[in-house]
Amino acid sequence: MQASGDGIFFDKDVIRDRNQNRSTLVCQNGVVCSSQPLASMAGVDILKAGGNAIDAAICANAMLSLVEPMSCGPGGDLFAIVWNEKQRKLLGLNASGRSPYEWDLNKALALGMKEIPIRGPLSWSVPGCVSGWATLQEKLGRLNLAKVLEAPIYYAREGFGVTPIIARSWSLSKEANTAALRTFMPDGKSLRFGDIFKNEDMAKFFEIIARDGAEAFYKGEIAERIVKFSKANGGRFSMRDFREHTADWVEPVSTNYRGYDVWELPPNGQGIAALQILNLLEHFDIGSMQPNSVGHLHLFIEAKKLAFEDRAVYYADMDFADVPLKSLISQEYAAQRVKLIDPKRAAQQVKPGRLKGSSDTIYLTAADREGNMVSLIQSIYYGWGSSFVPDGLGFCLQNRGQLFSLNPEDLNKLEPHKRPFHTIIPAFVTKDAEPVFSFGVMGGDFQPQGHAQVLMNIIDFGMSPQQAGEQPRVQHSESSMPTGRRMVDGGFVDFERHIPEETKLRLSYMGHKIRPGAGAFGGYQGIWRKSNPRRYFGASDPRKDGCAIGY
Repeated sequence: MQASGDGIFFDKDVIRDRNQNRSTLVCQNGVVCSSQPLASMAGVDILKAGGNAIDAAICANAMLSLVEPMSCGPGGDLFAIVWNEKQRKLLGLNASGRSPYEWDLNKALALGMKEIPIRGPLSWSVPGCVSGWATLQEKLGRLNLAKVLEAPIYYAREGFGVTPIIARSWSLSKEANTAALRTFMPDGKSLRFGDIFKNEDMAKFFEIIARDGAEAFYKGEIAERIVKFSKANGGRFSMRDFREHTADWVEPVSTNYRGYDVWELPPNGQGIAALQILNLLEHFDIGSMQPNSVGHLHLFIEAKKLAFEDRAVYYADMDFADVPLKSLISQEYAAQRVKLIDPKRAAQQVKPGRLKGSSDTIYLTAADREGNMVSLIQSIYYGWGSSFVPDGLGFCLQNRGQLFSLNPEDLNKLEPHKRPFHTIIPAFVTKDAEPVFSFGVMGGDFQPQGHAQVLMNIIDFGMSPQQAGEQPRVQHSESSMPTGRRMVDGGFVDFERHIPEETKLRLSYMGHKIRPGAGAFGGYQGIWRKSNPRRYFGASDPRKDGCAIGY
């Protein structure tokens, strides 16, 4: 790190290659793991003030909306898996929004579209985040939203220092609307590490939610302002879209991987892709291999390709589509599909199974002294979402509606009041009906790949929760997509640093297309739980600014 006349800077290469030997946090009373220290600290303060893990998670999420606004916020969607200690069961929450009633396939095709634009009003779906906060709070929380939002309101008004990795993404494009530029680039330039940022509009917004609850967002003042803004900017929102929005409790689904039950949420999200990958990998003795060896990576990449072809065809809003959920995550289906994996050769073309009925995100996890645990993920999709901020609200609207397909034959095709395919997925692990691990890995299409890699590191290779997130990762990209795109020539494989060039070379000999250079994939947080006495082991990804804080 070096100083200059107008700020403090850092060597990006050092950040990408920084020490990968953080200690795993261990505590007894409670812990919050997130991608920014103020969010983790605010969550722990809520625990100390008498709140539970649910209250802490909502507080941390609201704080991240302020300090990491390009990744998350009230303009986006939310999913959660909660271990409720009193009921001794897992609960799933789908707080993702739906498409506008006035936006459908015929209208999109009439505009000559082949895909929905990434930026702008036509990519908007109703933001579900605030309904997620309220639904979690009402059913499981101990405090009220006014108390939980105190710290985010304070820092929005008083300001905070921008952290280094978040600073690298603090730049909006020319596609952003005037309010977005005014809100997030107040001096007409990108913020940098160490700059102090304030968001008075977000403070006022949080105060409205603290006072009036989610009703203000979906039936009152905030909804009216967003709909007015939509009409003025070519969007399709109406008050009906907001009034009829609901966050829904759903049953998590699972598969067993070497004695551990791994839980994800059912579609419209992509969580079951992680279960499909694990079902395929269970047919191989992964634990006998070296982590990130040629054999290990080859099998993982091939399993990912197979799962993602099914993802492209079958994953959609289950209120609109006949998704063969049980078949997709069954061991019997995996036993048939695994026969397509050649242990010595990369597949260049992969077809989905024949079954009946055929970017940027934050993840956080929290646990409390009673034993409740929350796995929560929240996002506005691309960096800065749609790049549009409604006047005076201080947050970007998501562009999640971009993930609808415009092919009339696809299950994930655009339809009114329908949830789009979703990439953000929380995860949870139990063993013998006891909670073991609350975790997630942010990063768009990478997320199921990240879930599988973390779990292999822990279950197959015996790593600690912290070590499991620090290991170098690989990412396979350009699989077929639920938007209608199809994989060509087997896709590409990208690597993080510390994976030897010889490994890459040998994988290329097997037919994998290797992209040069080194990336950084995902952002992981995790809490491992042990009993008698109860202890929490918190882990936080060195690829992000955050940390695990417990007491």
